Amino acid sequence: MANGTIAFDTLQTSDSVNTGTSKTLDTSYLYNGSAKAWHISTDAAVLEDSFNVASGTDNGTGDYTFAFTNNMNNATYAHPHTACIVNCAPWSHTRATSSMRIDVFYDEGGARDARTHGTVHGDLA
Repeated sequence: MANGTIAFDTLQTSDSVNTGTSKTLDTSYLYNGSAKAWHISTDAAVLEDSFNVASGTDNGTGDYTFAFTNNMNNATYAHPHTACIVNCAPWSHTRATSSMRIDVFYDEGGARDARTHGTVHGDLA
């Protein structure tokens, strides 16, 4: 069996609830609007699950770097993150095409190890 490529501009599907209706979606919206990477990690940047994230590195208390499996096109992507400790928030430290680095801080100002969740939105290289 040969594998090939299917090219199309629009996806169309029938609506199983409202019979006889269909919905369409421009494929550029689907491609441009989807997350290019995501991760869930414990402290020490240990990946529990991920997509397009190859590894996590613990740079010190509350300071993590996550390497991408496939690089981003540039370092101007968005990567919102959350940290699972009360009164704690992640801060974007550094962005590169091959990785992202975040710091996690308590409201009191000190960095702490935390479980983090994050996504990356932008263009793949």
